[in-house]
Amino acid sequence: MGAGPPAQRKAEGARDDARPLLSVRGLGVRFKTAQGIWQATRRIDFDVAPGERIGIVGESGCGKTITGLSILRLLPGNFAGLDGRILFDGTDLASCSARQMRAIRGKRIAMIFQEPMSALDPVFTVGHQIAETLRVHSDVSYEEARAKTLEMLRRVGIASPERRIDDYPHQLSGGMRQRVMIAASLICGPELLIADEPTTALDVTVQAQILELLRDISETSKTALMLITHDLGVVAETCTRMITMYAGEVIEDATVDEALVRPLHPYTSGLLRSLPHLSPRHGRLPSIPGRCRRLPRCRPAAASAPAARTQ
Repeated sequence: MGAGPPAQRKAEGARDDARPLLSVRGLGVRFKTAQGIWQATRRIDFDVAPGERIGIVGESGCGKTITGLSILRLLPGNFAGLDGRILFDGTDLASCSARQMRAIRGKRIAMIFQEPMSALDPVFTVGHQIAETLRVHSDVSYEEARAKTLEMLRRVGIASPERRIDDYPHQLSGGMRQRVMIAASLICGPELLIADEPTTALDVTVQAQILELLRDISETSKTALMLITHDLGVVAETCTRMITMYAGEVIEDATVDEALVRPLHPYTSGLLRSLPHLSPRHGRLPSIPGRCRRLPRCRPAAASAPAARTQ
C-alpha cells in the first residue's frame, strides 16, 4: 500500500480545457528531526476547480494537515525543504517570497484551523481579530471594518452580533468560536478556503450546522473548499470529490459517490470497513493492522504475494 500512482477517475462531465484554481504537482515536504531528514509527504498531485468542494481523508499522520499548511507556506521551524509546484491561479506559491505570501494569505486563500481556542488571540476581542484581517488587506476605515465584521458575524449565524463583537474568545462556546474563525477566514472573500478538521470537539448538532454553513458559503460565493478530515461521513455530506492520502501520498482521487461506493484502492476500502455500526451483528470493529507503509498492511497484496515477501 502507498506505492505507485493514485487510483484516479475523471469526474463525469469534467472539462479538460478548464484551468483549475489550484494545481498541486509533485508536492513533497521534508523536516529536520533528531534522526535526520524526514520526508513527510511525497509526489502529491491534485487539482481544485473554482467553487469545488473536495475532502482530503486518511488516518492521523498521513500528511493531510501538512498538505494544507504547505499550500499557505505555514510550516514549522524544523521545515527542511519543499519539492514540486503549488500553482494558484497560475502563480507558483512554492517559489513566492514571504511578502507575496502575506498578500495572498487571508485575502485569496484562507484557513480555518483545527482548534479555534488556540488560533484566536485571548487578549483581543473577536471583533477586533476579524476586522484586523480586513484592514490588513483592504484600505478601509475602522468604522467600515466594524460594520463588515458585524455583517459577517450575522452571516455565519452568531446570535446578537452587536453584543458578541466585543466579547473575548473565552466568553464564547466552542461552536461560536468556530463560527468566529469562519467569519475571520471569509471577511476578505477568499477564492479558496482550507478547513482543517473544522468540527473537531463539537457536538453533533453544532457540527451539522457548521458543515451546512461551509457548504452554503461555497455554493453562494463560489468559494473552493478543501476540507481536511478523518470523518468520511462529513465528506459524504459536504464534498463532491474525495482524495485519500496514505503515508504522505495521494492514493485515490474520485468523486465522493465513486470513492464511497466503489473504491479502487484497498486502503480506501479499509477505511470504509473501519466505520462504526450501530447494529451489534457487525461484531468487533475492523482495523488496519501495523504501521508499515508498504505490503504488510495490504491484505489483497499480501494474499497474492510470494510467501517470502509476507514474512
